[in-house]
Amino acid sequence: MIGVVGGYGDVGAVAAHHLAGLGLGQLRIGGRDIAAAARLAESLSGAEAAQVDAGDEAELDRFAANCRIVLNCAGPGRTIGDRVARAARRAGADYVDVGGDEALAARLDPTALRREGRVAVLSAGVQPGLTGLLPRWAARRGWSRIDGLTSYFGLRDVFTTVAAMDYLQAVTEGAGRSGLVWRNGCHPATTVWQRNAVVPLFPTPSTSLAYLTPEAERLARWLRLERGTWYSVLCGPRITGALAQAPGLAPEAGARLLREASQFDLSGQPRFVLHLLQLDGLCQGRQATRTTVLRGSGNAALTGVMAALTVAAVARDAVPPGSHFAAEILDPDATIDRLVLSGAVDFLTETDGPISALADCEECTL
Repeated sequence: MIGVVGGYGDVGAVAAHHLAGLGLGQLRIGGRDIAAAARLAESLSGAEAAQVDAGDEAELDRFAANCRIVLNCAGPGRTIGDRVARAARRAGADYVDVGGDEALAARLDPTALRREGRVAVLSAGVQPGLTGLLPRWAARRGWSRIDGLTSYFGLRDVFTTVAAMDYLQAVTEGAGRSGLVWRNGCHPATTVWQRNAVVPLFPTPSTSLAYLTPEAERLARWLRLERGTWYSVLCGPRITGALAQAPGLAPEAGARLLREASQFDLSGQPRFVLHLLQLDGLCQGRQATRTTVLRGSGNAALTGVMAALTVAAVARDAVPPGSHFAAEILDPDATIDRLVLSGAVDFLTETDGPISALADCEECTL
């Protein structure tokens, strides 16, 4: 049995459908709205529905009972904390979290998990998650040394209420450092803004902000980078302003502002997730600069499939006991290949040269 908490939400429904297609076992779709859970379960062969409030320990225990794996797609993450993870452990189940960051990792006991033969995989979504996995995939393609990394990540999609609340909590609690870049093994206080910038393949105008996340710091150390810059690209006039205003509002008002702004910017436009990744260093015996372009069909689609593939890796015993971040434990080649096959990634290519040269890449155009 695989239980999906928040299984009928935007991300959870995608994950559930993909898991059903993988044939890993019976699914239990859970959430506070039992009618919504039942509707989704009816569309999935053999699935069952269960009412569960992620804030209610007794309901979580009933939900996790008899589950081999519990996937958490509910939020906001900082509100739920480790409640779902603890319920999974009490039930003797493995645990996968679409979100789950350093705060949650600090509350888990990897030694106890290893002793019990149990697995917990966090950040099994897009950012963090795929944004840490794609560089590992690219780094395996002939590189003997990587000196520099430049990343641009952005999307155009609707901010769900849960996603907006998670974003605001992360900003408020400092999960990442705005304006910082990686230089010579550390992160100097260098503010890097590119307002109204023209970033190849992204809509114009856009605003790019250097943003150093814990995931990026771990990646920089793993690659032994001399320099690294990660940009968040804000696409759309309304969302750019809303992202600046929302942290100063009450959480509910801020989340509503982000959702309404994202809906306005999306109106009549296609959804996309776009990651541009440039590596500089020694590749196949020579100095080289190469750029990877990954485009997804939408945030929920990409996040849901990424979560399902993480569950599949756990179910197939491809993840050792303990606590892990998805980007650091999943097989990069197998995971990226399966994301492409699923259709959640609708374009993936590598080119010689820097990101700036993508302006002349006709096949890369959105």
